[in-house]
Amino acid sequence: MSDTSRSPWRRPRVVAIIVLLLLLTAIAIGEWRGWPFLVSPLQNLLSGQLERRVRFINDAPGTFTVRFIGGVHLHSARLDISSPPWSTAPHLVSGRDVSLRLRYVDLWRASRGQPLRIESLQAGALDAHLERLADGRASWQFAADSSSDDTTEWPRFGAFRIHDGLLRYSDLRHDVTLEARVSVTGEQADSLLEVDLTGAYRDQPVQIALRASGTRPESATAAQTTAVALTVSGAVGRATLEFAGSASKVQDFGQLAGRFKLAGPSLAAIGDAIGVTLPGTPPFRISGTLDKTGGDWQVGVDDASVGSSQLQGDFRYGAGTGRPLLSGRLGGARLLLADLGPALGGARPVRREGKVLPGGDFDLAALRAMDADVAIDIAAVDLGTPLLGALQPLRAQLKLADGVLSISGLDARTADGWLRGGIELDGRGDLALWSADLRWGDVRLEQWLRQARTDAPPYVAGRLGGRATVTGQGRSTADILASLKGRVQAQLRDGRMSHLVVEAAGLDLAEALGLLVSGDSTLRLDCAVADIQADAGVLRPQVMVLDTEDSTVSISGSLSLAAETLDLTAIALPKDFSPLTLRSPLRVQGSLADPQVSLQKGPIGMKVAGSALLALLNPLAALLPLVDTGNSDEADRLAAGCAALARRGAEKRVPAK
Repeated sequence: MSDTSRSPWRRPRVVAIIVLLLLLTAIAIGEWRGWPFLVSPLQNLLSGQLERRVRFINDAPGTFTVRFIGGVHLHSARLDISSPPWSTAPHLVSGRDVSLRLRYVDLWRASRGQPLRIESLQAGALDAHLERLADGRASWQFAADSSSDDTTEWPRFGAFRIHDGLLRYSDLRHDVTLEARVSVTGEQADSLLEVDLTGAYRDQPVQIALRASGTRPESATAAQTTAVALTVSGAVGRATLEFAGSASKVQDFGQLAGRFKLAGPSLAAIGDAIGVTLPGTPPFRISGTLDKTGGDWQVGVDDASVGSSQLQGDFRYGAGTGRPLLSGRLGGARLLLADLGPALGGARPVRREGKVLPGGDFDLAALRAMDADVAIDIAAVDLGTPLLGALQPLRAQLKLADGVLSISGLDARTADGWLRGGIELDGRGDLALWSADLRWGDVRLEQWLRQARTDAPPYVAGRLGGRATVTGQGRSTADILASLKGRVQAQLRDGRMSHLVVEAAGLDLAEALGLLVSGDSTLRLDCAVADIQADAGVLRPQVMVLDTEDSTVSISGSLSLAAETLDLTAIALPKDFSPLTLRSPLRVQGSLADPQVSLQKGPIGMKVAGSALLALLNPLAALLPLVDTGNSDEADRLAAGCAALARRGAEKRVPAK
């Protein structure tokens, strides 16, 4: 083929090659020079995309460069991004000597809704004002992300280095106002990150100092694995925090490991800091280890003291994809309910005028916010009163699942006896449903009840057993008790009772005076049982009898937890002859806040009136109405019924393990 025949095909290829070479040369020159003529187009493009005015300010020729090979690499002597129109801040970001690197894969992912990842950000100085209004508008939300949802994620950083940074953050939605000074100094192999943060959170002062030192990661990949030494100290409100350890994934502290200390004058100090209502307690101090990987936290509490309580435990908290789960073990040498008891309900009890039962509403939404599975094993639980002995030990399993809180496998020991059972609070509906099934046995009352009698026998002794099966519903403790329904049974075996108390209950003056002179002794309780029925918050004894060789005491009436009133009557029926008595039923009436104890006036009045009339005839005759020959038939009838109930209870009694 001749040269002339090939020339039409050769010429276009030559032209294409020349054009390609010229294009590559232009790109090479543009990359070498940093595309300075793109300043204005890039400003306009970013301003339109972000709906913020973006300016690259050149202090001298060549101070602005942008390169596109291998990602976007931008450098500007000064960068200024304006605040949105509704903001009062002078700008969103203002930086000096700013260098920014972005990977194309990160830009592509961000365009598909994932958080923006910045490969590297360096600046000689950076001043940022971040704001969020009460309606949810935030200055860092741009045109492509105008959602007011709190879950909006911040950009993530690989390498991050600022010699002198100032960040101001104001969030009206969460009541936060913070100012942070940030600086990164030193060489890449030995750098120091310093953050000093001050401000307020929920009207509580905040002051935190953070220091991270070590090898500074130079890329996002290196930032995932490079560990740095980290120390944090500060105070939020009245609570103080210290942490010393290491961190990797430093752009969001995705991994942490170290030791921590937390202290304050009261648990209320933590509640004030995080916006949760917690009760006042004695001063607390907690120390232990912390290990965080992503959304999973593992905390080992070596020592937690609240007042006189000494606790410890191991816990794991995982955010997961559904509800967060808290699991682990709570143990310790000693727990005083006076120290931590108010915290168990999560809210301060609301006392109502003239009432004693707490009326504060439960936070049922909090029960549905997370799940829990915690084993409890505490050596000694002090019940918070000098009148009762401690539970030693107490073991149980606490579970919270789908809004249902349960304490199962309860096993406690006290005074040679035991307590077992379970409690459940169902918070899935508008009203909490509460139920309890508790059994106890072989509890020696002379040991469990701290009876201050050093020179006399105890008022009551014996082995107490029984069972309580009750339910209730409502929005508060008072509501649940006001709707209480169920049955409570108790029996005292091998019982003995103060002779003086029995005679005083029967107003046997002669016997009581004799015991005061000769000294108190104990009477054997042939039978002591109680069977109490609860319905609509009203407790009525079906049977409540104490039977001794001298007397039989029965109690009747009602106690209303709904109205917080009581109307009980105790009647003592003597079995023996007594020359000087004023026997009359004992009445306990009034409110739980102000109970009134009195004697039924009718029987006493008749005896006193008869005595006065006979005294007109003969002074000795005045004693005749006060002579009591006893009512052994009625006493024996009650005693027989008491014994029958006691035998029935003994047949059903659960043996101790």
